[in-house]
Amino acid sequence: MRLVVRERLVAVGDDYWIEDENGNKVYLVDGKAMRLRETFELKHGRTEEVLLVIRKKVVALRATMAIERDGEPLATVRRKSLSLLRNHYKVTMADGTELDVSGKIADREFAVEHRGELLAVISRRWLTLRDTYGIDVVRDDADPALLAAVTICVIHLAEKERAGGGE
Repeated sequence: MRLVVRERLVAVGDDYWIEDENGNKVYLVDGKAMRLRETFELKHGRTEEVLLVIRKKVVALRATMAIERDGEPLATVRRKSLSLLRNHYKVTMADGTELDVSGKIADREFAVEHRGELLAVISRRWLTLRDTYGIDVVRDDADPALLAAVTICVIHLAEKERAGGGE
């Protein structure tokens, strides 16, 4: 499954759509500007039912975002390490499973893996529109909503860090 995100609107307080490669609205990302902490809701494209809630954790040693499903913790996303060429983020699922996110986050060229197995590739390469990137979910049994939420978290954390407000 391929998802398309038009980046120019990605900010807290802005709403934007994540579409499939045919232009169908799959998810609505609802940025909640009036909240005390940065919050996004990932909603179903047709029903606008809240699927996942993404919140920046207020008390954390490193900038961290939490993903919740039905009010229960699902995953935590935080920067793992930083090198000159690649950024690394760790996603810790509520059951202890870990996902690794690495690549060139600022360039929107990175991957999400579990134990070395590719789950999704985030890239601008297959899109021609400016300020647009794709989320290519490569495993049929992967949760596309979760992978979209992880992508939102990683990009948001990286942008905050780059702007000097990450930690």
